[in-house]
Amino acid sequence: MLRRILALLPLVFWSTASVAAADVAPARPRIPERTFRLGDFGAVGDGITSNTAAFQRAIAAVRVAGGGRLVVPPGKWFTGPIDLCDALDLHLEAGATIQFSPKQEEYGTFPSFRPLLRAQQVQDVQISGAGTIHGSGDAWWAAAVEFKREMDAKKARSNTLPRPNLVQFDRCQRVRVTGVTLTFSPKFNLVPARCQDVTIDGIRIFNPHKVSPNTDGIDPSLCQRVLITGCDIDTNDDNIAIKSGGAPGEGVSDVLITDCTFRHGHGCSFGSETSGGVRRVTVRNCTFEGTDIGVRFKSDRTRGGVVEDIVYENLTMKNVGQAIVLTSYYPEREMPKPGQAAEAKPVGATTPRWSRITVRNVTATGVTKNAGVILGLPEAPATGLTLENLRIEAAAGLRLGYAKDVVLRRVTVTAADGKPWILEPTIEGLQRVD
Repeated sequence: MLRRILALLPLVFWSTASVAAADVAPARPRIPERTFRLGDFGAVGDGITSNTAAFQRAIAAVRVAGGGRLVVPPGKWFTGPIDLCDALDLHLEAGATIQFSPKQEEYGTFPSFRPLLRAQQVQDVQISGAGTIHGSGDAWWAAAVEFKREMDAKKARSNTLPRPNLVQFDRCQRVRVTGVTLTFSPKFNLVPARCQDVTIDGIRIFNPHKVSPNTDGIDPSLCQRVLITGCDIDTNDDNIAIKSGGAPGEGVSDVLITDCTFRHGHGCSFGSETSGGVRRVTVRNCTFEGTDIGVRFKSDRTRGGVVEDIVYENLTMKNVGQAIVLTSYYPEREMPKPGQAAEAKPVGATTPRWSRITVRNVTATGVTKNAGVILGLPEAPATGLTLENLRIEAAAGLRLGYAKDVVLRRVTVTAADGKPWILEPTIEGLQRVD
């Protein structure tokens, strides 16, 4: 026994130390103490009058002055697309709703639609307050539902009809979104893309999950230094998706997701685009209630890259579909069946590579489908995985294959049907510590 413990120590030490959770403290926006009020620029908050020009005049005045806070008072402020500027705090007071026009032609032509509210290459930009940003997404969803149905019937790789995102930041620095509610997004709700120093705190995202296809909650894409904290997300697709669809080395790094609640949706995910790489991400102190999946990694041989040094810790899951999914076969229908040998392919630049991933301190009860699936590729097994202090009560067990150097430490899986563990012979270097 002593010899076995000593043999395990190097692996155990390496597994935990190399993926230690880290705090992330992005730089906050620097905005002058200067206030502008939307009503002073001819805006009318009756839910009918178009305020597109009023928003343009107000934001232009903020830009000319060198920055400040633009206050949106209580009322329903109907508008077309909005562009933000440097050193701007768009502040929605309690009772204020920015209601975007449902006229699709205001946002471009198919398939190239612009976001409803966007900031491009700006610095020090913030959206704050207790108000609501409403995207009139119900004007877009019916066509998207039909498109999704047709593509799924054809088993197409993509089933997302092009539509505008609700709020998007492109190549911005020092971004913050705090307090507001985002709802009825045509497609993704909040997308920071190629941004640095992003803080998203205390926001609520709601889209009716049965009728709002592909309405991701928050999608940090190719960003560095991102903090997402205290958010409540209820939607149709990924609650959060870390995306990295760029060139190798251009990817995502230094992200902390903490104290969030995920309701309907596909979980807190990585991918499916990971070609640019993802490094140093921690998800901690989060609750999943009725979510399709909790912990999720997804990619395939056409869009993969290096994903490493990831920690999920201190999670509570209730009535989720699956607790843990890590797969290099996306969509999952392409996954080989248990016991079925998969064909190895040449390793290339877009081969998914999962490395140094820890999931610890998780309680999952009432899991409705199965405890999960962890399945790399025959040519690129998932490497250096640690599952520690897990208690999962599920309808079926946890499948593990095409993985290397895996540590299972105090992991209990209870399956109502079948074996709790489906351990395939493609696992190398499995270590179990009770």
